[in-house]
Amino acid sequence: MTDGGSSAEGLLAQQARRESNARTYPRSLPLAIERAEGAILEDVDGNEYIDCLAGAGTLALGHNHPAVVERMEALLERERAVHTLDLTTPIKERFVDRLLESLPDEFAETAKVQFCSPAGTDAVEAALKLVKTATGNRSMLAFQGGYHGMTTGALSLMGDTAAKEPVPGLMPDVHHLPYPYEYRCPFGLGGEDCWRTSAEYVDRTLSNPDGGIVDPAGMVLEPVQGEGGAIPAPAEWLREMRRVTRERDVPLIVDEIQTGLGRTGELYGFEHADIVPDVLTLSKAIGGGLPLSVVVYDESLDVWEPGAHAGTFRGNQLGMAAGTATIEHVLEHDLDEHAAAMGDRLRAHLEETAATFEAVGDVRGRGLLLGMEVVDPAGDPDSLGHFPADGDLASAVQSAAFDRGLVIETGGRRGSVVRFLPPLTISASRIDEVGEIVHESVRAAVEGGQRRAEAPA
Repeated sequence: MTDGGSSAEGLLAQQARRESNARTYPRSLPLAIERAEGAILEDVDGNEYIDCLAGAGTLALGHNHPAVVERMEALLERERAVHTLDLTTPIKERFVDRLLESLPDEFAETAKVQFCSPAGTDAVEAALKLVKTATGNRSMLAFQGGYHGMTTGALSLMGDTAAKEPVPGLMPDVHHLPYPYEYRCPFGLGGEDCWRTSAEYVDRTLSNPDGGIVDPAGMVLEPVQGEGGAIPAPAEWLREMRRVTRERDVPLIVDEIQTGLGRTGELYGFEHADIVPDVLTLSKAIGGGLPLSVVVYDESLDVWEPGAHAGTFRGNQLGMAAGTATIEHVLEHDLDEHAAAMGDRLRAHLEETAATFEAVGDVRGRGLLLGMEVVDPAGDPDSLGHFPADGDLASAVQSAAFDRGLVIETGGRRGSVVRFLPPLTISASRIDEVGEIVHESVRAAVEGGQRRAEAPA
């Protein structure tokens, strides 16, 4: 029974009493949502917000897009099955058709599709099982700063140790390699030297018979580290990882759960490097806002026995209908190109803010997956001359933005990166509004920090 009242404050207080302590977003984004349309959220008190979180990148077309709503309504009105396990339907076959059409021909021509349980982390778990079954090997290669989900196998791949430390029984034999994070290069190098050294390190490590890594079952990487701080991998480095894995017959798993279907300015992030993975994990956008995840992989890896991998909700027909509508709309309206253009526009705003405030150390990303790293100019710079990350100030920017009607999230190392994941349909005028709000929010956060620092003890 709802007893918290109808105000946002009352509902949030009720949520805090009844929900798990593990809840996250309400702590920094105190929203009780009443309605949503496109890139706009409205809370129960009538306040409106521009949504640059979009379900952590799930809502490629924004909230309640007519193409998605109509497709779901049609399914229900015609008394179609909603849940079918892995039995097929015309709706499912149409989804697979559109999914394969969205992929490069070289990949799609030999691709198999595995439907999983509904979350992205389920796709990662299925991919791990797939490559271990196909190769007979057990060790996995992952990257520092990576994020692949919160189930045991996916969590084992994560670069952030804080999330893993309290969890017993993580998957063994995961080796974390250096990701080419140019702004804070793990080797203390600038420019191209960072990715070149990372690639050489990986190559040499895997070639070293005394390196302690038994034959890997697979390598897992993100073409843009999302939760890790909107860090794009250089195309040249991605091509090197493809070369290194191909020469050693190591399946390359590209995790596009957050980047897939247009967000980076290409339909898929790996297309920036013109490579073809062995395995692709997808969720978020491909379900059109509903739970759906798949693994797409080369047929040479399809050695599973019937029933070797399952999941009760792998037959979510509403998700497939919504996903089909989303894929079709992205393809028909070239939303990958729109994302590239709007990303460039937003990035220009963010770079103007970075030029104004020392507290913005770096602006990066691809398409409409962008990040702004917030730093402490009073701290000691590192060997590259970059100030230390400032997660508290990033949180202050997020809070100031929320007060001004903008929903953004923080992430990255030490929570210091303000992240932007708006719908791919967002307009130029909205992008300009976001840029203005962010600029004023950084100003407010910086000035607020200065006032606190100058206050008498």
